[in-house]
Amino acid sequence: MADRHNRDIDGKPAPLPEPLPITCGDSHAHLEIVTNTEPDHPEIARVIAEAAAVGIDRIVQVGYSAEQSDWCVRLADRFPNVVAAVALHPNEAPVVDNLESDLARIAELAKHPRVRAIGETGLDFFRTSPDLQDRQRYSFKRHIQLAKELHKTVVIHDRDAHQAVLDTLDEVGAPARTVFHCFSGDAQMASECVAKGYILSFAGTVTFKNAPQLREALKLVPLDQLLVETDSPFLAPMPHRGALNTPAQIPNILRFMAAERGDDLVEMVGAIGKNLDRIFGPF
Repeated sequence: MADRHNRDIDGKPAPLPEPLPITCGDSHAHLEIVTNTEPDHPEIARVIAEAAAVGIDRIVQVGYSAEQSDWCVRLADRFPNVVAAVALHPNEAPVVDNLESDLARIAELAKHPRVRAIGETGLDFFRTSPDLQDRQRYSFKRHIQLAKELHKTVVIHDRDAHQAVLDTLDEVGAPARTVFHCFSGDAQMASECVAKGYILSFAGTVTFKNAPQLREALKLVPLDQLLVETDSPFLAPMPHRGALNTPAQIPNILRFMAAERGDDLVEMVGAIGKNLDRIFGPF
C-alpha cells in the first residue's frame, strides 16, 4: 500500500534533531511502512526509542486498510506510548473486493480500547477516478457514523476534495473531534475549519518552499485546534525533504511552526501536547 502515496523517499533516515525542551507527540504515523516489519520487531522499538530521545513520547499509528489496521492495533497493544486509528483509506475503499466485509472488520477493530480514532478516512479525488467516487463517499460516511457511534475521533484524509469533504461533514454531522490530517487547504479553508471546531494537523509539507498557502493557514489556527504529525515515512521536513521520515522528525516541524507563527516554542509544544491527549485520550 505504500505506493498509494506516490511520494519519493530515498530510504535513508533523516538525522535526529536537537531534542525538544518539553515532550510532545506525533499525531499521524505509519510505522509499518517505515520498517516493513511486524510490531514485535526490534526495528520498531528502535524507531520509537529514537523519537522518545528527542522528546516525542507519544505516537498515533494510523490505519489505511483492514489488514494494516489490525497491525496498528497489535502495535498499540505492545507499546504503551502508541495508540491506534483504524480505517479504510479513501483510495483503498473503492477498490477492495468486499467493501462491506472490510468495513465490518474495521468496526470490530474500532471497539478495542487502544483504538482512539477512526482514520484515515475521507475523500481523495486526485487518485480515485470519478466512476469510483460515489463508493468513496459511501465509505467516508460509514466511517463518520462509526466514529460517532463509538465516540471516537475521526481522522480525515483530504486531497483535491476540500469542498466535498466539508459538505459531507455538514451532511452527515461531524464527530465531536474531527482532525484534518496533513492539512492541505488554504487560509480560507482553514478559517472555515476553525469556525466549525475542527482540528488541523500540519506535517512536513508546511516547511516546503512551494507551500506558502499552508504557512498562511497555519497562522490562523488557534493553539487549541492545532496538531503536528510526520505522516512518516513520507514528507520529511526541510532541510531533509526526500529522506525517510520518522516520528523523531517532529521537533524540526515544531520549531518551524513556532517561528512561522511567532509563538514561544515551549508554549506551543505544551499546547499541542495537551491537544493530543484531549483528542486521542490518555496514552
